[in-house]
Amino acid sequence: MSVPSPSIAVFDVGRVLIEWDRMALYRRLLGSDAAASDFLATVCTEAWNVQFDLGVPYAENIATLVAEFPEHEALIRAYDENWMEMVPDAIHGTVALLEELKQRGIPLYAITNFSAEKFALVQRRFAWFGLFIDIVVSGDEKIIKPDPAIYRLLLERNALEAGDTIFIDDSPTNVEGARAIGMHAVQFTGPERLEADLRGVGLL
Repeated sequence: MSVPSPSIAVFDVGRVLIEWDRMALYRRLLGSDAAASDFLATVCTEAWNVQFDLGVPYAENIATLVAEFPEHEALIRAYDENWMEMVPDAIHGTVALLEELKQRGIPLYAITNFSAEKFALVQRRFAWFGLFIDIVVSGDEKIIKPDPAIYRLLLERNALEAGDTIFIDDSPTNVEGARAIGMHAVQFTGPERLEADLRGVGLL
């Protein structure tokens, strides 16, 4: 029995459609890659950042870390106050593909691990977010990829069949999470590879 080709595209956001580079901010603040890497590995860690994706408010999560590392208060608060510096730009090649899919009539959706507070900022910054029919934001839902519930939420909320969708994410773990519930899925490594993948399933 042949597997149906996808007719709907579902995008991740960070590192697929927009650049997400915590080093961009802390390299400037701390003066070197080494110092920035050390700070992000020991103070503003990935595990701490995930709490924003899970819906913990910025004020609360910042205050918790400042209490733990009071000597780094200014640098920790910069994670909130200078947050947009960690999003240097859109990934224009992917945005061009998104726009081409829209022109071809392909329904567009997104699932992103993202703070609800900060996602509102990038939505205002980049007008092409308006191309999506629906975007599931982890910070609103208090669940993150690769939890099967977040993929199912998009499908159920929009009456979609998993097999009709192709999910695009830079994280292999999140790609496998989508496949586990029956979605087609590809790992994003760059716009050129994504274009080939989309042509391969007949969406371009």
